[in-house]
Amino acid sequence: MRIHPTAIVEDGARLGENVRIGPYCVVGAEVELGPDVELISHVAVAGRTRIGAGTRVWPFASVGHQPQDLKYAGEPSRLEIGRDCMIREHATLNPGTSGGGMLTQVGDRCLFMMGSHVGHDCRIGNNVILANNATLAGHVEVGDFAFLGGLCAVHQFVRIGTQAMVGGMSGVEKDVIPFGSVIGNRAELGGLNLVGLKRRGFDRETIHAIRAGYRVIFSGEGSLTERATRAAEEFADIAPVRLITDFILADSARSFCTPREV
Repeated sequence: MRIHPTAIVEDGARLGENVRIGPYCVVGAEVELGPDVELISHVAVAGRTRIGAGTRVWPFASVGHQPQDLKYAGEPSRLEIGRDCMIREHATLNPGTSGGGMLTQVGDRCLFMMGSHVGHDCRIGNNVILANNATLAGHVEVGDFAFLGGLCAVHQFVRIGTQAMVGGMSGVEKDVIPFGSVIGNRAELGGLNLVGLKRRGFDRETIHAIRAGYRVIFSGEGSLTERATRAAEEFADIAPVRLITDFILADSARSFCTPREV
């Protein structure tokens, strides 16, 4: 364990093996840092925050401080961050509140680029990337392998599906389906995240099946729910299409991003 002499580690903080805490960092009394965590310099970690093994935090990040919710009354909420994440300069991650389950949760191998923000009570999966200044309001859910472009803003209670892509400078106020790609001042569905599918190794046959399911869901007669139900039956053996239909048919506080022509 290496702790720089200018760092402040309050009594009660729990530090795993080989933790490195650089110059002018501040670590609160209820913080838990897993093995091999590194706070590079000028990092402030507060509250009931747990950071998983191997995660690195860059200068001037603020992790675990009081959520930006005027209803917050000092309740003992938590922030949990997974393994091998990268939290870059000036990123902010807030704990939960009593109105959202008391927990903000981040999965493994996530990248939070400079100035990105994770609001209270968010649930973020594994391998998620928030580009520079991407921001999540409270209660947002983000699925595995999702990518959020620079300067985008996601409204409270919105769900971003598995491996979805949000274009830079987009304002997202509706749910984004798994594998969907959205962009715009008020984001509209522009199709599937085909680049992401190929990068993840989805074969040609599966991608064609997903595109066919997409067409059933977003064109033809009936409501979105009716079309999604038909697609769930027609593509019952195609797991990625089931992810999309399950996402649409699940309970949600928001409506959905749909294509412009719908």
